[in-house]
Order: sequence, then C-alpha cells, then structure tokens
Amino acid sequence: MIVAGIGCRKGASGVEIDAAIDAALAQAGYARTQLGAIATSDGKGSEGGIIEAAAGRGLRIVLVKPAELEAAGPRTQSSSPRVKELFGVPSVAEAAALAACGPKARLVLPRIVVGPATCAIATDDAP
Repeated sequence: MIVAGIGCRKGASGVEIDAAIDAALAQAGYARTQLGAIATSDGKGSEGGIIEAAAGRGLRIVLVKPAELEAAGPRTQSSSPRVKELFGVPSVAEAAALAACGPKARLVLPRIVVGPATCAIATDDAP
C-alpha cells in the first residue's frame, strides 16, 4: 500500500492539496494511480481541501488519532517546531502516512512543502 500523509494550513484548497500530492508522488517515482489512501490527523479531518482532493482521486481518507501519530513520531525524518508544539509530533504528514500504513511502514519520501500543504509518502512494501 502507498499512502500520502497530508498536513496543511487551515483553509488550504483541494487544488493546493492535490498539487502537493502530485509533487510528492513524482519525487517518489510513483504514478498517480498507485496511491491507495490519503492520511491526516483526525483534527484535520474536516478540512475541505483534503476532503476534495481525496474525493477527486476516489480515495479514502484515513484519520489518524493523536496516540497513533505519537507512536509513529519516532519514525519520522523531518521536524517542524511549530507542528511539534501544536500536534506533539515532528511532522503530521510523515506520522500520518506511517501510521496509516502500519507498524512496518517506511517513508519513501519525507514531507515536502508545496504552498500551504505538506505531503509525505509511505509504503508497507519492503525496500
């Protein structure tokens, strides 16, 4: 499974979220059709842009609870002091992608920033 973890500023549009996902998939070397799900913190679950981007791709959104984000936090590769303060994890995008993929997941692409959104790619496939 391949999961795009998303973090974003409040009010980020579906177009902006979609652009971040496309950029991350391209950098990771995956086709758009290989993406299996979009993951984010359960606190971002009502963000219209995330909902719109997932619906446009026909994908489900995995809402990751704070405890699951924290459990995945040590496996993240980048860190934002602001995100750490607000969410208790170094990167929402990375932690959400890893948590949604499961305990053996690995990051294929650490978070990238595209406008108001961040996107990380994780997989449960062995390297």
